[in-house]
Amino acid sequence: MKTLILFSTRDGQTREIAAYLASELKEQGIYADVVNLNRTQEIAWQEYDRVVIGASIRYGHFHPAVDRFVKKHAAMLNDLPSAFYSVNLVARKAEKRTPQTNSYTRKFLLSSPWHPMVSAVFAGALRYPRYRWYDRFMIRLIMKMTGGETDTRKEVVYTDWSQVASFAHQIAHLTRDSRL
Repeated sequence: MKTLILFSTRDGQTREIAAYLASELKEQGIYADVVNLNRTQEIAWQEYDRVVIGASIRYGHFHPAVDRFVKKHAAMLNDLPSAFYSVNLVARKAEKRTPQTNSYTRKFLLSSPWHPMVSAVFAGALRYPRYRWYDRFMIRLIMKMTGGETDTRKEVVYTDWSQVASFAHQIAHLTRDSRL
């Protein structure tokens, strides 16, 4: 059996985290398929013994496809051992890096029909040179208001990879018995 890692990304950091999780799981003898949630059609749920969904925040919201996917597949997601991770720049601040302290993640988990067994919040990456002019302008404005990096020539990865590795360890130990 395998782990299904689905991701929804805006600029690629959520995909990088998904790939890192798969690599960490492989080191523990657990194989994973990493799939873009926005491009998936039907899922062969019977091939998987656990599922992970990762989603990024842009301007305070997850991509609408995440909500649609979760609503459509809530029964399967709740039946399998599952995990969720959120990626956002607010989490660059350590005190905003848990599901309880990160307002976006907390709101999603409270309103979702899916109830993952474990959840995490990871800081994303700031990639000014890759953004379109509007996003570069808006993100710079937000970063200025929140005390973040404003040099639009820079790319900064805030992701704490040891935190991601720890989350992979939690995922590896998810079983149907964990639900009891």
